Amino acid sequence: MNKHRNNATILSILAMGLGQLYNRQFIKGIIFLLFEAVSGYYFINNLGRTFWGIFTLGEVPRRLIKGKWVDGDDSIVILVTSLITLIFLAIFIIAYVMNVKDARNVGADRDQGKKVKNFRESVRYVLDYKFAQAFLTIPAIGILFFTVMPIIFMVMLAFTNYSAPKHIPPAMLVDWVGFDTFKNLVALKTWSHTFYGVLTWTIIWAVLSTVTTYFGGMLVALLINQKGIKFKGLWRTILILPYAIPQMISLLVMRNMFNGQFGPINQYLEYFGLDGLPWLTDPFWAKVTVIVVNMWVGIPVSMLLIMGVLTTIPKDLYEAAEVDGATGFQKFRIITLPMILFTTAPILITQFAGNINNFNAIFLLTNGNPVNGDYQYAGSTDLLVTWLYKLTLDQRKYNMASAVGIIIFLIIASLSIYSYRRTKSFKEEDMIQ
Repeated sequence: MNKHRNNATILSILAMGLGQLYNRQFIKGIIFLLFEAVSGYYFINNLGRTFWGIFTLGEVPRRLIKGKWVDGDDSIVILVTSLITLIFLAIFIIAYVMNVKDARNVGADRDQGKKVKNFRESVRYVLDYKFAQAFLTIPAIGILFFTVMPIIFMVMLAFTNYSAPKHIPPAMLVDWVGFDTFKNLVALKTWSHTFYGVLTWTIIWAVLSTVTTYFGGMLVALLINQKGIKFKGLWRTILILPYAIPQMISLLVMRNMFNGQFGPINQYLEYFGLDGLPWLTDPFWAKVTVIVVNMWVGIPVSMLLIMGVLTTIPKDLYEAAEVDGATGFQKFRIITLPMILFTTAPILITQFAGNINNFNAIFLLTNGNPVNGDYQYAGSTDLLVTWLYKLTLDQRKYNMASAVGIIIFLIIASLSIYSYRRTKSFKEEDMIQ
């Protein structure tokens, strides 16, 4: 009863395409056979070196032979090429499984007396009923190589000693060191003091910058939305200008305005007989400055968002509240605020996650300064992401930067998922649908 299904399955397991040839799908079978032949040739030449490279990361460093430098194994190139081969192997295994399933299903159709589709009919079936899956295959492969692979590569670097000055290929080899990088980051005093200090400031910055921009935007939106306010369109236009100007330009202009030597803000303070403040050179005032400037850049975004939400709140709710004698504050607390939070809670979480990685605000305004002598390659206003940048490009501490990147991901992912699952937007999602 299952003769064709079993035969096609066994043949497709023995070699890709044999099951299709058995089912008289000759073009499809030849395509599978050619794919296996090309893949087999590639794996014969590369798979052995791939596993050797993954485990050893190279064995021969650059050396001097008869007065000439001879290149050895480049550990990073070996790691990258090995990853590419392993990803190709994963794609090959998936294709092999699909080949077996296809042959098995067609064989089962033959056992039931159904007509076997030829190549043209198979292509037409895919275009009519499986177009989305087929169309997404190429982008999925691109994401695999250009997004997933770099992430895996970064994670793997954290478990090596890839850092200056002693382990930079091709002059020297890179070795696996397990969790030593993470241990040094959280336990070794020279690194842990910097890590915990930068992490603490990163969390403080993310909370303050998110709260100030969100509730600042809410306040501005509520004020503009009041009945007695005239020229609302003009006020919206004026207040949206900071957002309309490219952020890089705004931050660089602010950097000059808060400059302690020639900045106009200190000049105005001195004009009124006040002492200038070290806006960018004192750790405390530098942190205050970046938060205030971030409010200037971020409040218009929250204002636009919340103004859109305000237009969706039914007027009947306010009219009913007025009939019950509710004050303006009571209407805000009972109607407006819950509606705004319900709608914007996921975006608020996204803003918090984005502020943890807010590279531009810190790098363009203070560059992480002022310098902190107690920190390892970090300044007083550096976030984890700007510290990672300095570790990578300035100091070439790639393993430590990778470890910091992993920690940033874990912090953002865990906080975002936990917070989102606790919001009413998530809990009542089914009710909305």
